[in-house]
Amino acid sequence: MHKSTSSSYLGPGGLDLSKAFFIPISGGSPPSPTKRHTKITVVGVGNVGMAIAQTILTQDLADELTLIDAKEDKLRGEMLDLQHAAAFLPRTKIQASLDYAATANSDLCIVTAGARQNPGESRLNLLQRNVALFRHIVPPLAKYSPDSIILVVSNPVDVLTYVAWKLSGFPPNRVIGSGTNLDSSRFRFLIADHLDVNAQDVQAYIVGEHGDSSVALWSSISVGGVPVLSFLERQQIAFEKETLEKIHKEVVHSAYEVIQLKGYTSWAIGYSVASLARTVLRDQRRIHPVSILAKGLHEIDGGEVFLSLPAQLGRSGVLGVTNVHLTDEETQQLRDSAKTILEVQNQLGL
Repeated sequence: MHKSTSSSYLGPGGLDLSKAFFIPISGGSPPSPTKRHTKITVVGVGNVGMAIAQTILTQDLADELTLIDAKEDKLRGEMLDLQHAAAFLPRTKIQASLDYAATANSDLCIVTAGARQNPGESRLNLLQRNVALFRHIVPPLAKYSPDSIILVVSNPVDVLTYVAWKLSGFPPNRVIGSGTNLDSSRFRFLIADHLDVNAQDVQAYIVGEHGDSSVALWSSISVGGVPVLSFLERQQIAFEKETLEKIHKEVVHSAYEVIQLKGYTSWAIGYSVASLARTVLRDQRRIHPVSILAKGLHEIDGGEVFLSLPAQLGRSGVLGVTNVHLTDEETQQLRDSAKTILEVQNQLGL
């Protein structure tokens, strides 16, 4: 595939017109070598991949963005569409290629590619095809960007993050799954909506599997620094557990509702992943509930498993896991969620 990038070599024979177009300042020093060049690769240019790419561009998170996909025409079309918006965006070099060599020296590799489920196909068979796909994606990413961080968005994200970790050979802090970062955002929105406050003032996490066995950490929810459940108990305000469970079910099924209505999800996951990219690349050390290697944490045992826990993220990936207090019930639910993921991994022979 012909690789098109922004370039100043437009003159006859590849003459660099920028040197003729601009007059240098007399006695000026060369450009500072201290400015860090940030490169992000997005693998997969479907609805999710392009929502992530678009959000990364509008938020000015990268100096260079590389798109990778197996469909040449679709890939080139998406690249050109983004390049044509250059006058409205922060300056970013955008390129696309079928060849993973174009991803070399990426700081962050975001994997959104995944096989689509065929009619009548079992979930297990679909998983096996996604694992086979990852065998063609992850090793070349690790080869060309051995110091990068891999962020997996493809579903089922927890199992595929484990697969990416094994295939990359990277230390576990440099392989992250988008996990329940978006689920937690949906959770915060619903709580804020119930209480009529801004979602940014709500501290709440969904942990465990990104899926049906996820766990809502009701015991640690706070609004404006006030723990919600303990406040209700102190004020002797009655609440029903069924109400809490209903909110959690809304979180779990919200993605299904979006898919049913518009055919796919894209914008929310785009913003979610962009927030992770910002935290990592700018070393913001914010806490996000993302899929990480959780063996040995919160009494999770039975094997190596990736699931979501509140983790501090920075330039080197996962810096640490928040020592959040869980009730006995939440701990058991988290362990059950881990078992659900491990059962899938065992079925795949991983």
